[in-house]
Amino acid sequence: MTTSINFKRDVLPHIVAILVFLLLTAAYFAPVLFEDKALSQHDMLQFKGGAKEIQDYREATGEEALWTNSMFSGMPSYLINTRYPGDFSGVIHSILTFDMPALAGNIFITLLGAYILLIALGMSPWLATVGAIAFGFTSYNIIILEAGHNTKSLTIAYIPVVLGGLIYALRRNLWIGAALFALGLTLNLHFNHLQMTFYMLLLVIIYGIVEVYYAIKHNSFPELLKRGLVLLVAAILAVGVNFGRLYTTAEYTEYSIRGKSELTAPNSGEQIGGGLDRDYAFNWSYGITETITLLIPDFYGGSSNASLGKDSETFAAFTRLGVPPAQAEQMMQQGLPMYWGDQPITSGPVYVGAIICFLFVLGLFIVDRRWVSWLVAGTILSIILAWGKNFEAFNYFMFDYFPGYNKFRAVASALVIAQITIPFLAILALWKLISERTNLKNLDKKLLISGGITGGLCLLVWLFAGSASFTAAIDQQLIQAQYPIDAIRADRESMMRSDAFRSLVFIVLALGILYFYVKNKLSATVAIVGVGVLILVDLWTVDKRYLNNDDFQAQVVANHFQPTPADQLILQDKDLSYRVINLPNPFNDARTSYFHKSVGGYHGAKMRRYQDVIDRHISQNNLEVYRMLNTRYAITGDPKQPVQRVPGALGNAWFVEEVKPVQSPDEELDALTMFDAGTTAIIDTKKFPVKYNRFAAENANIKLTEYKPVYLKYEYDAREDGLVVFSEIYYPAGWQAYLDGNPVEHIRANYILRAMQVPAGKHTIEFKFEPQSYTLGNTVSLISSILLVLVLLGTIAYAVKKRPTLEEKIVAKV
Repeated sequence: MTTSINFKRDVLPHIVAILVFLLLTAAYFAPVLFEDKALSQHDMLQFKGGAKEIQDYREATGEEALWTNSMFSGMPSYLINTRYPGDFSGVIHSILTFDMPALAGNIFITLLGAYILLIALGMSPWLATVGAIAFGFTSYNIIILEAGHNTKSLTIAYIPVVLGGLIYALRRNLWIGAALFALGLTLNLHFNHLQMTFYMLLLVIIYGIVEVYYAIKHNSFPELLKRGLVLLVAAILAVGVNFGRLYTTAEYTEYSIRGKSELTAPNSGEQIGGGLDRDYAFNWSYGITETITLLIPDFYGGSSNASLGKDSETFAAFTRLGVPPAQAEQMMQQGLPMYWGDQPITSGPVYVGAIICFLFVLGLFIVDRRWVSWLVAGTILSIILAWGKNFEAFNYFMFDYFPGYNKFRAVASALVIAQITIPFLAILALWKLISERTNLKNLDKKLLISGGITGGLCLLVWLFAGSASFTAAIDQQLIQAQYPIDAIRADRESMMRSDAFRSLVFIVLALGILYFYVKNKLSATVAIVGVGVLILVDLWTVDKRYLNNDDFQAQVVANHFQPTPADQLILQDKDLSYRVINLPNPFNDARTSYFHKSVGGYHGAKMRRYQDVIDRHISQNNLEVYRMLNTRYAITGDPKQPVQRVPGALGNAWFVEEVKPVQSPDEELDALTMFDAGTTAIIDTKKFPVKYNRFAAENANIKLTEYKPVYLKYEYDAREDGLVVFSEIYYPAGWQAYLDGNPVEHIRANYILRAMQVPAGKHTIEFKFEPQSYTLGNTVSLISSILLVLVLLGTIAYAVKKRPTLEEKIVAKV
């Protein structure tokens, strides 16, 4: 049965909801939208430094620089900044976000994505708007933006769309749901934060297990199987759209620190068999008792750099110590390490909201078991995974045996599952309460029990907060720096007690509204609006602790990348491709990459062999390794002598006199300890046989005549056959060598560099980066993108023609 579309009933409410989201976005990110300001996002500034050469090349040529020499002496650009013209999903994202700038677009699409999920369930637009606010303003969504994790934010934003399509396809219209599922998964994968996608997959698996159970129980498994197969096709389409990105990422992963080590005794950050080291992966593990921050935000002090007011004990203590009040106030505003939990540092807690926690508990009593089972299971799994090293028995097993899990670090971020499942069940509970008030037995009693559990926990924390130690690992440093540690601990206690009372107040207020609604003293509209406003105020005010208007600045990028005196001195050298090392912070700094070709950089997936060299040699200041990497300048950090010339840099390429053969990667790496990089090449001859072991290098010369990120041209003159070592990182998945225009083989030398056996005479050598993975991947992406667009257009036409009646909207119990 079909009905005509009524604009006022069927379209206008959604327009109003979108306008509400736009208004909230504009209010929170007004400095971005109206004042041309930005955040000083650490990771985004690092990204801009690392991507500078890539973007410059794109602007100059219109082509993609699939390789960059600006970080770690050279690496593929796939995980830095590569575009895939065949992938249309970026255009779709721009349309959905009205092409708003980053930050504003992030929070808007988070709200819209959650709204789509709740509308897909059949909720009214007003209730779905409240639910979207609960999803969107969870503290973690704001905190990761402050840190610069924009792609993580966007990957999370599309998880509700994926769930909405999945649920719609299995419980309502298969074709509309499958199309929505394909769209959501396409956009989720587009931002390439595979750790967040991995967590989503875990939740989908749990949901699938529950659906299979109920399908078998109700003798509907064949229908479920049919729908599942259609969803599988939709998933393949989404993967196809992103195939270029996924294929190149998968290819590079094998050569990165996420892949398998070739060493028998791996370095830190590595694990035999592939994946990251446990200690590295579990360094950021949420404390077991820290989980209560879901309900009480500053239970563990909030942030490692939290601002305090003039009414704080710490301010008073500093003034008593003789610090002028103005200076003490400035110190309070700059922030102090109030966090005292298990993580090394944190920008803030994962807080889903006191009211949301209360409604979540209510959902355990009133929402249908079919929903509760998978949402609670997902929540529990999320929390346990986030505990990491604090619950070794389960998490180490997962890390060692669950496919793909050992590729990810910072396991505390597994709480992204809980920040979806908890609000989801909470809004289902509110929907159930509003829509079925008269059919629910003992609803008032269940309300009071739920409020008693969550509010009672807050009350207990408020009463007994003083029993905690409030001691942090950093306290010893504070004591040595003569900070008033007792006052700081007193403020930590005050923050815990204050937030416990705060959460209690919000729970009581929400409980009161819903209780009066149950007793027929308030209308449904008033109840929804009242609870919605309380949820917004609760989350908004906590979010503002971690990201507020004072954090936005003008000209952030321009100011950050002003050349220093050291940069200006180095840039006077107009040579083609010497390298620079920033000694104070070489491997967590991409600012150097903005101006120079850097030995260091900032990236979470460096090439594994390069990491080996960092750990064993560069960190030990091995001069021969500096020489072979053509490290001409060192930034010292000393204003009196900001730059030092590194002696003996070998240039872009050189002929060697002899080969030192080794038989394994371990020998190859160890051999870098004692050798003359200018005369000797260390080669694993088991993998790369060479004709001769000695050469007449004194009768040969070679120079780089043309440089592009993806193209290098050398000219050489040699009286005899020889062996050339190039100060370029060896990466076999794309680099092709040519001698006088003809393809030739090149080999690996010195563990990470390229080398080539060359004939006597005058010749030209070229290196071209021509990865087939990018070409093939982009072609598959183009074909899949066209199919996706056709599917979406067809589904829109189908949905308009076959619009379900209101009676068909809810087909499963809440």
